[in-house]
Amino acid sequence: MTQHPGINPPPFSSIITDISENKIFLKETYCYPRGGGQQGDTGTITNMDLQTELLETLPGKSIIHPVTSIEGFDIGDEVLCTINQVRRNKNTTMHTVQHIVSAIANDMFSAETVGNQISEEYTRIDLLFPDRDKFNSEDLQQAVNDIIKSNKNVRIHNWERERILGHEQMRHTKFMDRIPDTVKELRVVEIVGVDLCPCGGTHVDNTSKLDEMSITNVKSKGAGKLRISYSLNNH
Repeated sequence: MTQHPGINPPPFSSIITDISENKIFLKETYCYPRGGGQQGDTGTITNMDLQTELLETLPGKSIIHPVTSIEGFDIGDEVLCTINQVRRNKNTTMHTVQHIVSAIANDMFSAETVGNQISEEYTRIDLLFPDRDKFNSEDLQQAVNDIIKSNKNVRIHNWERERILGHEQMRHTKFMDRIPDTVKELRVVEIVGVDLCPCGGTHVDNTSKLDEMSITNVKSKGAGKLRISYSLNNH
C-alpha cells in the first residue's frame, strides 16, 4: 500500500510521543487534521484494555489528537487508532466531488473557487465568475454527474514545486506562495482528464465510488460571486 486509503481506512498502530492536557501526539498518524475546508477525522485510540474517544483531529506543528480522557495513557505507549469510517467516507466522497465541481465550473464558466466548506451532509463552494449571469446550475450538475459515472481514476503524486508551478494544466496554485520554500515537494491530486491541483485532503481512487450530486442551493455572495451548495444522493 503506497497510500493510506481515503475511504474505509483500516486501524493503525503508532507510538505516543507526547501528551499535553487532553491532546495526544503520535509518532505516525493517518488521521486527517481539519483543514482546506474539510473536517478532521474522529474515532478511538486504544491502549491494551483502555479506550478513549478521539475528537476532531486538528492541525499543528505536529498533528493534534484531542481525546476525551488521557487517563492510563503514557508517552511511549503503543496504541491502536481506529478512524470513524462512516465520517471519513462521507468527507472523502464530498471532497472528491468538490474537485470535480470546481474543475467543471472553471471549464464551463471560467469560475474560480475562492472558498469551500465540506461537511458530511452537504458542501458549499464559493465561485467567482467573470460573468455569473452565464451560470446554469442544471448544466453544471449534469456535467459533474457525467464525470462521476465515467470511472475516472484518481491519482496521487508528490511533485516538486517547480513542476507544479510550470504545469499548464495545474489549477489552484495561488496559495503556494504561503508555503515555506523549505517544502520542496507537494502532494498533487489528479482526476484523470478532469482536474489536477495541489491538495492535502482525502480522496477516493476512482469516481465509480462516488454517488451523484444534486445542487440544493445557489446564493449570491456579492459582485460576481455565487455560493453553490450540493448534497450527494446517499448522504
